[in-house]
Amino acid sequence: MNISNSREVSQMILQFSCSNHKSIKEKVTFSAIASSDNTFEETLKTFGNMRVLRAAVIYGANGSGKSNFINALGFMCRLVSESINHQPGQEIFQAAHKLASKDTPSEYDIQFVKNGVRYAYGFAIVRNAVSSEYLYYFPNGRQVKIFERENEEIKPGDKYKNAFDVSIGILKKNRLFLSCAANYTNIKEIEDAFLFFKKDIVVYNPHANNWTEYSINLMQQNSEVKETFLRILDALGTEVKDIRVKIEKTRLNEKDLPSDMPDTLKAFISSQEANMIEAKLIYDKFETDLMSEESTGIKKLFELICPIIDIIDNEKILVCDEMETGLHETIVYQIVKLFYSARKDKFAQLIFSTHDTSLLDSSLFRRDQVWFTQLDKERATDLYSLLEIKNVRKTENLEKGYISGKYGAIPLLNKNFSFDDATKE
Repeated sequence: MNISNSREVSQMILQFSCSNHKSIKEKVTFSAIASSDNTFEETLKTFGNMRVLRAAVIYGANGSGKSNFINALGFMCRLVSESINHQPGQEIFQAAHKLASKDTPSEYDIQFVKNGVRYAYGFAIVRNAVSSEYLYYFPNGRQVKIFERENEEIKPGDKYKNAFDVSIGILKKNRLFLSCAANYTNIKEIEDAFLFFKKDIVVYNPHANNWTEYSINLMQQNSEVKETFLRILDALGTEVKDIRVKIEKTRLNEKDLPSDMPDTLKAFISSQEANMIEAKLIYDKFETDLMSEESTGIKKLFELICPIIDIIDNEKILVCDEMETGLHETIVYQIVKLFYSARKDKFAQLIFSTHDTSLLDSSLFRRDQVWFTQLDKERATDLYSLLEIKNVRKTENLEKGYISGKYGAIPLLNKNFSFDDATKE
């Protein structure tokens, strides 16, 4: 089922750029704005005079900067959401490129859509302090300044004169003004921009995040999520017929804690409430405990699919690092398809990195949906689209082209390399 373009989209990423962030030295830019390519037109969403991609994938060798690019977007979201809480003297923890000088700014810029309105937002950090910041929006397609910032000086747009007096009063060099203004004004444009970073972008790292409890909560709160999940499991051939989940509040007894643990720590732990989770998978003739008896693949499905259902239903953006971790390639393929084939009145985006070359298929991705990261001689990350590479046909075997090195972004060993030579003294 194709998604209609008749309804104005609520939120989407149009473009994201960053520089001087970990392995990213010079500015790199990701764009979700579709090219003139007419492949898979039904998967695109029209916004104004732009056609926007529903999904994009990033490939590259280990250490090439895929994760760092996703980390940069996550860093931007966290700083917008949390910098209002930064205390005087607290540093902004941000890892710059190793070869950049201390006075080189780390810059983050994004264009996005929230509630059908386009925004442009960005900031720069120098020596653990915000050196510049801006927010514009585009009602009726024309740029309107909401605010600009240089160090701790705020220049409001004409429409917002005297609207930021309280926010300016709490501004500090380690706080973003958007974070301050969202908490101390009632300006709709400010609130919408803030909530885009706070709620609409969901950044997932399989090595750092565990959404099992999140999934169980979703199932308990919304029976439709559970039913959709069961239909997906059935389509994947798992033979799971039903799921029984439960979360209860509990407290640990001091007697059950290690005897060598300090008494003060025991008292503290036992005073805290914890969630006791139960998840049973029901098959035709038996049931299993999710956590102790099921395979890694099933656990991963349970952890990831329910949040994805929620993300699609609430029209959010999922940014996922190494999504294939713990999942079969066919599962990742189907996840991409879920974003393509959501309900007519829904639009969600997926941006993810992967090593799984089997997904490099011209029947799944347009050329402007495929991106690569590669290190240059200074070990700095370059980010580029497959569309930028000449002589790539629409129907080309993308997996073969990538593995052969045609597109770059893979580790190329010396052809004469041998382990015998490497071990010689």
